[in-house]
Amino acid sequence: MRKFEGTTLLVATHNAGKLSEIEALLKPFGVSVVSAGSLGLPEPAETEDNFIGNARIKAHAAAQAAGLITLADDSGICVDGLGGAPGVYTADWAETPNGRDFEMAMKRTWRELEEVGAPHPRSARFCCTLVMAWPDGHDEVFDGTMPGQVIWPMRGNLGHGYDPIFQPDGFDITFGEMDAGLKNEISHRSDAFRKLVAGCFT
Repeated sequence: MRKFEGTTLLVATHNAGKLSEIEALLKPFGVSVVSAGSLGLPEPAETEDNFIGNARIKAHAAAQAAGLITLADDSGICVDGLGGAPGVYTADWAETPNGRDFEMAMKRTWRELEEVGAPHPRSARFCCTLVMAWPDGHDEVFDGTMPGQVIWPMRGNLGHGYDPIFQPDGFDITFGEMDAGLKNEISHRSDAFRKLVAGCFT
């Protein structure tokens, strides 16, 4: 497995929430983080139907464009009662002509669960695939998950995305009610990050 060597890591995201999570997770390693958005890099089309494929597209596009080692993540919520949807289309469910509306996406998720009469608890999991790509085309891949259930009504205004309707296993609060420090310890992204750190940073 190839090790990260350098001081600056490019993160292939235009999402400020995601960038701050990744920045916090990498802080102990003295790595400075810069986003694709801040460099003005375009967002490539995510044309794959799986997390690893889309993460690879983003990581390699940014690594080639900037000549920097790049980390990309593709993540989403997979709801068992909806056959794993929205999955890779998690952000797409929030798209509107005026930007992303995750409250709309959460309402759609619950409405569709009601329509199919999904049994309770309505199990789901957040999934994260991290791809670290080098400008020479090499990459390393790490997967993480956080099992839990979808609840209603929405609770909490912390976090981002679908956090207010996701209650992780072993907790009676949602990600939307959870302190960022605790969430960063248990989340799907931190699960993938532990594997990334073990593989590329230690």
